[in-house]
Amino acid sequence: MTSLPSSDTRSPLRESLGEWRIGLVAWRLLVLQTAHPVVAAGMARYSTYRAHPWRRIEHTVDSGARLFSAGPEERRLEVARLARTHRRIHGTDDAGRPYTAEDPEVRAWVMVTLYEAITAMHELSGERLEPAELDVLYSEFREVCQALDIPGEVLPPTAADVPAYMERNIRDVLEYGDQVRYLLFGILREAPAPRRLGRLRPAWPLLRVVAARALSGLTMTDLPPAWHERFGTRGSGSAAVLSWVLHRGTRHVMTRLPEHLRHRRRSAATAADGRPGPRRASTRPAAVPRSVADSRRARLESFFHQVLDQTGDGRVDSADLQAMVHTICWQLELPVEREDVLYAAFETWWRHLRSAMDADGDGAVDCAEFVSAMLGGVDRDPTYLDEGLKPAVRALFRAADTDGGGHLCADEYRVLFGGSRVHPAELNDGFRQLDTDGDGRISEEEFVTAFADFFTARTDTVAGTALLGRP
Repeated sequence: MTSLPSSDTRSPLRESLGEWRIGLVAWRLLVLQTAHPVVAAGMARYSTYRAHPWRRIEHTVDSGARLFSAGPEERRLEVARLARTHRRIHGTDDAGRPYTAEDPEVRAWVMVTLYEAITAMHELSGERLEPAELDVLYSEFREVCQALDIPGEVLPPTAADVPAYMERNIRDVLEYGDQVRYLLFGILREAPAPRRLGRLRPAWPLLRVVAARALSGLTMTDLPPAWHERFGTRGSGSAAVLSWVLHRGTRHVMTRLPEHLRHRRRSAATAADGRPGPRRASTRPAAVPRSVADSRRARLESFFHQVLDQTGDGRVDSADLQAMVHTICWQLELPVEREDVLYAAFETWWRHLRSAMDADGDGAVDCAEFVSAMLGGVDRDPTYLDEGLKPAVRALFRAADTDGGGHLCADEYRVLFGGSRVHPAELNDGFRQLDTDGDGRISEEEFVTAFADFFTARTDTVAGTALLGRP
């Protein structure tokens, strides 16, 4: 595998991707990528972007930082992680067409649209790159594709060939389907408030309406002419003005800022020496108010919507549990053999859920089925959780126990259950409550018991109900 440009070497590709204004073409990039039927099918089946859009964006940005801005070892790990992820994404779409994320032409499309987004960023801001600059940029881009094991024959040979490649794929391959329409017109109207809004969070219902209209108009206007010719779309006059003002205005502002303000900082997941630092997971169920009444139903409903339903479609199937494992593996930087153990354990859990809860036989479990079967199961049989949940939880514990010591220390607990939306004090409280013997660490039995309590305890006074810490 070819080595990518060193993180301390000047790189036009890395510098362009690191500019804040790349965000102005980011949604345009997502629309073009998602319009490929294989990408759309994979997103519909496996992606968490509907239920967890901000987390999904953070993971994408983090992955890009690891590929383009990190040291050689972290790049190697990220390339390997992406390969393992793509290996698991395959199936048949709604039209009966088989798909796989390992398809070289699909992977080439995803990468070429990223290169094209960089050129669009410059062109839309009135600073079209010269042919010689495009050649340098594309040469570096080809090296990245080679490192990702994308065959050279599926890529445009030169920078000059990229426009024809884009037009050909837009004309012959892309589809204006449901996933694209949702990205263009639906996702922001449903998305929860980003955590960074701070005190503006109460205003999010109004802000997201304004943001959704602006983003939809900007993206539609900025899409390539070939797109509008193929699908009969067009941008409005007001959106064209917005595009001109934003792109050119942002360029003029950014070029006058110091270098360190023009570019995003390196991902916090990357250590100074280029090695992976701990990531923060978000696999915890949402906190529920404490009460003396039987709180299991509310707790289980919260668990279903916040944890199990990773794809956000109101139903749970094997893809949702795979998405859970994908998120966990992302945080813990697991090697492939330990990933496989975790995937197998969660697949066993899914088979138990389906056999016990899929009352209508449709191959999925909805919230009512989950809550009803879980309450009935734990009331009827004290060993009900032994077949599915507990083996998965034990596998999760052993994956998080990175030093193999048989206990989770506070740092390991934070990596597994922490997140940018979780306050440290909340994590500390949760850790203390699970540490029932007070020895400053959580044993496997304490961990498993806490999860079992979360599902079985009738009141919120039991330690396991505080997996998230106190509200």
